[in-house]
This record gives sequence, structure tokens and C-alpha cells, in this order.
Amino acid sequence: MKTTLKSRLLAGTALVSLLAVSACGQDSDAAAEPAATEPATVTVEHTQGTTEVPVNPETVYTFDLGALDTLDALGIEVDGVPSANFPESLSKYGSDDYAKIGSMKEPDFEAISAGAPDLIIMSGRTADSYEELSKIAPTINLSNDAADPWNSFISTTEIIGEIFGKEAEVDEKLAALETKVEETKATAADAGNGLIIMTSGGEMTAYGAGSRFGLIHDVLGVPTAADITSEGKHGESVSFEYVAETNPDHLFVIDRDVAVGNAGEVASAVLDNELVMGTKAAKNDNITMLDSSSWYLVGYGLNNVDAMVSAVQDGIS
Repeated sequence: MKTTLKSRLLAGTALVSLLAVSACGQDSDAAAEPAATEPATVTVEHTQGTTEVPVNPETVYTFDLGALDTLDALGIEVDGVPSANFPESLSKYGSDDYAKIGSMKEPDFEAISAGAPDLIIMSGRTADSYEELSKIAPTINLSNDAADPWNSFISTTEIIGEIFGKEAEVDEKLAALETKVEETKATAADAGNGLIIMTSGGEMTAYGAGSRFGLIHDVLGVPTAADITSEGKHGESVSFEYVAETNPDHLFVIDRDVAVGNAGEVASAVLDNELVMGTKAAKNDNITMLDSSSWYLVGYGLNNVDAMVSAVQDGIS
């Protein structure tokens, strides 16, 4: 049967209409489905560079126990931690519920890679592994700067708040801490000087302003009993005679053996001799035994700084 020109035109018009309707339907479907977007990131400037970090990363590994303490204070879930002698406040992280990603100094790269973290937070103890860890996941080093400990602590805490959308909570907690610090500084102004001692293997090292334990002098304002010139993390080796000659009003003591789980003579036994017991600190019952794990291993975290400030405040009150 022949088709007429009119019938062919009508058929063509119908086909065009059908295609138009189909196209409209597709356009409508496309409009109904929002275009896929890249996950949000935040640019983090840290001790070892600049890193693009995903906002609210799902799987988080941290070697830095100060950062772990801050994350814990903010109610942020952590998935992997190093094997460590955790203080009581962080003891839950020693359980098998949390992946163990190496020691405090040596990452287990195989375990970390298998866990596929979205963010790795380093500490100064693992700084040499930055390049290798960065190949696995976005990696940031949030180590505290001993030369400017308070501002460094504020900065790293605010970074964590920004990554996890906890800015308001961070601001509130930091404001409360700043008030507590100012109160402690006011007390320290009339409390006399202090000397920080760490014992290890029966030996003693002293720490002063600008050291890893400089919170006592640099932030809380306790005057130094002596000019400790040694640089780095290990302090200046001192004798019992040195402590006696320095004769501090306050003695703040950290037991490294307890912090790292080594068997050895405890700090109280090391210091139990006539030279130390003859100091003003001992005579006036002003020897403060600090929580060794908190001070030696954890350091600057939101909850831990609060506890450290309280310990110094109690010691000088």
C-alpha cells in the first residue's frame, strides 16, 4: 500500500513529538537527580606541610595521644591507635576494640594500609614516617611546639574542630581552659619558684622553660628555680647535689619508667635521700608527683591539659 505525503508528514510529526516528550522526561529526571559533588575537604597547615583533609573523615588513625585526648573530649570516634601504656583517662583505647597501628615510634605500615584510614594523625615520635604514611592516606602532624606551647595547642585543637565540625564546642572548652590558666597564673605569682625533675633508671634530668614540660613555667607562670639550658626532649642530667643547691620552693616530678611501663626504682624512692629531703620543697611538703603517662606520653589534649593545669594548681596552692 502506498503512503501519501500527508501520511508521511503526520508520521514524522508524531515521531518528533515522541522524541521531544522522551527528551523532556530525561531532562526532568536529570533535574530531579542532583549532580554528584566531590567530598568536602579542609586545607590543614601543619608541622610537616600542607594537606587536604576530608571533612568528617570516617576512619581515623592517630599516633598522637594528645590529639587522641582531644578527639575523645569532643566525642569523635577513633579507629586506630598505637600500642601504648595509656593513662587511666584513655585506658579504653588499649582494648582490642581499636586497631593497633604500631608502637609510639614505629608505624605498622601493613596494618595501617589494610585498615584504609581516611585520616592519619602523626606525632613527633613518628615524624620520619610522614612521606610513607602520606602515601596511604591524608596525613597531618599535630605535634605541639615547645617554643610556643599554648598557642600551638590552641591552633592544633582548632584544626581538629574544623575537620570534624566541632568549632563551637572547641571554642567553649578552650575559653574555660584559658580562664583556669589565668587563675593558676595568679596563684603562681606568689607561690615561689619550681624545678621540674624526671627520673628514669635511677637517674634524674631537669627541665625548664621552653622544654617539653614547659607548661609549668611558660604557660602557668611558675618561676624557674634554675636556668636549665639543655635543648631537646631529654632535659639536662642533674645530681642530687644540684637539686640541693637549687633548693626549689616546689619540685614537680615525672617518673618516666612508670610512663613507659619499665620496671625500675620509682621516683619517690630515687628522691628519698638527705640532699633532696633537705630542700624547701620537701620541708614544706611541696613535692608534686605528676601523672607520668599524662605528662610524658599524652601532653597537650583538651582533657589532659585541664588535668595538668589542675595538678600544678593543687601543687602550688
